Amino acid sequence: MPQRKKSSTDVIRLHNAVFYAYHGVLSDEQTLGGKFEVDVELHVDLSRGAHTDDLQQTVNYERVYDSIKQLVLGKKYFLIEALAETIADGLLKGFKKVEKVVVRVRKPSAPVRGVIDHVEVEIARARK
Repeated sequence: MPQRKKSSTDVIRLHNAVFYAYHGVLSDEQTLGGKFEVDVELHVDLSRGAHTDDLQQTVNYERVYDSIKQLVLGKKYFLIEALAETIADGLLKGFKKVEKVVVRVRKPSAPVRGVIDHVEVEIARARK
């Protein structure tokens, strides 16, 4: 395989993974629960997997989904910021090929006094 310059633009994205969980500051949110939506961007060099067509040479996005699911459902958080941070840290620890991760967590039924579609936080973290 010819040597190529490593690209920082390669990205695997998972869009709108939806989970029913119990995150929030209000007691009703912690007991009744609600829907949470998660997007992740995994910045990773995809050239080896692209050239070899071998799953072992890339990031298995089914395993990524399973990790996100465990992190979202494993613990209750008051803030979606804390949940997003936990997801980012977990993905960087669990997938050594990932150089950077961007995580978006949306809360469609956020309890605000007004009409909104959702509240969303975005966290970007890179390997040190």
